[in-house]
Amino acid sequence: MSDFPKFVQINEEGPREGFQFEKGPIPTARKVELIDALSETGLNHIQVASFVNPKRVPGWADADEVVESYRRRSGVHYTALWLNTKGLERALSHGNRLDIGGSFSLTASEKFLARNQQSSLEDNVARAHDTLRLYKQHGIPLKRAGIMAAFGCNFEGEIPHQRVLDMIQQLLDICAEHGMQPEVFSLADTMAWATPKSVRELVGKVRARWPDMTLSLHLHDTRGMGVANAYAGLEMGVAIYDSTVAGLGGCPFAAHKGAAGNVCTEDLVFMLDEMGIATGIDLDKLIAVAQLAENIVGHPLPGSVKMGGSLKALREKLH
Repeated sequence: MSDFPKFVQINEEGPREGFQFEKGPIPTARKVELIDALSETGLNHIQVASFVNPKRVPGWADADEVVESYRRRSGVHYTALWLNTKGLERALSHGNRLDIGGSFSLTASEKFLARNQQSSLEDNVARAHDTLRLYKQHGIPLKRAGIMAAFGCNFEGEIPHQRVLDMIQQLLDICAEHGMQPEVFSLADTMAWATPKSVRELVGKVRARWPDMTLSLHLHDTRGMGVANAYAGLEMGVAIYDSTVAGLGGCPFAAHKGAAGNVCTEDLVFMLDEMGIATGIDLDKLIAVAQLAENIVGHPLPGSVKMGGSLKALREKLH
C-alpha cells in the first residue's frame, strides 16, 4: 500500500509514559502543568496517569491527585492506564474526570510478561476474561485491544509473526465470548525491535487476514526508528499512533540502558505536516510544550524538532 491517510489520530501518552519512567520524583503540580499545556495544542487524546502499584511504579503514586487536578478542556479525551481490575476500579472512582474506555492487551513474550506484570500467559488470558466481565458490568465499551511485544523482545528475541496472528485471533475470540468487539487493535513495539521492514511485513499479514480491522501502532524510539517505523505504518494505511511529547518515557521493565519513550509527538507531527497529512495539532505550540517537558524532568529529552524548530516558522522568517 502507498495511499497515505488524509488524517492521523495522535494519542498523546507523554504524561503517563514519562512520569512512570523518570528516576527522580516529579512534583504533582508539574505533572498537572504538562497536562494543561498539552491540552492547549490541539491534541484530542491525552493519557494523563497510570493506576498501578506505587511500589513497582513510584512515579505514579500520586495518580489520584493528578487526575483530580488538571483542567479539563472541551473536546479533549483524558484517559488513564490500568493493568488489572484494581486499577480499573481506581479509574472508575474518578467519575467525570476521565474518559473511561475499555482496553486490554495480551503479551507475545512470556518472559516480558513475567517481568512487566508478574503473570504467565495463562494468567494474562484469565485476566482478559475478568476485565471484560467488569467492562460489561459497568457498561464500558471496548475501545481497544492489542498485542504487546509484537515485534520482538529483549528477553526472548524475535517474536514469530504467526504467534502474533494467533494471539490476535485468541484475543478476538475472548472478546466475542463476552459479546464485545474492539474498535481499534493495537500492535505495540514495547521494546523497540521494530524496523520499517518488519512493520510493513507484520501489518501486511494482519491486513491480509483481517482487512477491515482498524489498526494502531505503539512505537518506541530506543534505536531511533520511531519516525521511520511510523512512516512505514503510514505506507500501510495505519492512521492511529501513540506518541510522547519530547520523547518522554520508556518501559521500566524492558531492560534498556537508555530506553527512549514512544515515537516523539512533535517529530511525528512535523513529518505529517510536511506530508500534508492533517492532525489538528498546532506544531509550534507543541514544540513549546516539549521544551516545557524537558524543563520539568530536568535533563535533555530525545525529541529533535524541539531543538530545530518547525520549517513553517523558518519559512515565514525567511519571507
